[in-house]
Amino acid sequence: MRRSNGIRRVALATTAVTAVAAAVTGILPGTAMAASATASARPAACPASALQVSAWQAVHRPVGTGTGAAVVQFTNVSRRTCVLKGHPTVAGAGNGSPSHNTPLKVTPTGRAATVTVRPHGKAWVKLTFVQVQGEGDGYCVSGKTPAAYPTMVIGLPHSGKHQVALNDGWWAECDNKVTATPVSAVKPS
Repeated sequence: MRRSNGIRRVALATTAVTAVAAAVTGILPGTAMAASATASARPAACPASALQVSAWQAVHRPVGTGTGAAVVQFTNVSRRTCVLKGHPTVAGAGNGSPSHNTPLKVTPTGRAATVTVRPHGKAWVKLTFVQVQGEGDGYCVSGKTPAAYPTMVIGLPHSGKHQVALNDGWWAECDNKVTATPVSAVKPS
């Protein structure tokens, strides 16, 4: 009989401690596992509507008179943390329309990693083009005709396509080729 009273006291004490812990943390008994599993879930990919995109000529770019290299910035304008990952697709937008575009052959560089972007946070990619040479209309070393676009369509895996203009001119390139870094949390120059 004495032994069962001791077990009963331990059970009552354990129940009391659990109730106090639940009251302090706001978690009801039986939901602690679900709450901790939800808290550790990864954020979803950033939808296109969550991103504001801007671009400018990079500080470090190949010698020439075209764009050479550009930095594309993705700002999370939503209220939720989301993730970006991968290398972009790139297309020159003819007549300023994404439906009339010229896809560029993208050569990816670097290893893609998931970048978490909090609200108002930023992530970047750097695009390096085959540079236009010379003055005036310029020329391509390959002998092809240079291309110039008012906007580019930059696509990210699971995060849509974004039409963006350079903040300081047109996109000018040769050979419809571009080298692209993966999305990064570090701003390139």
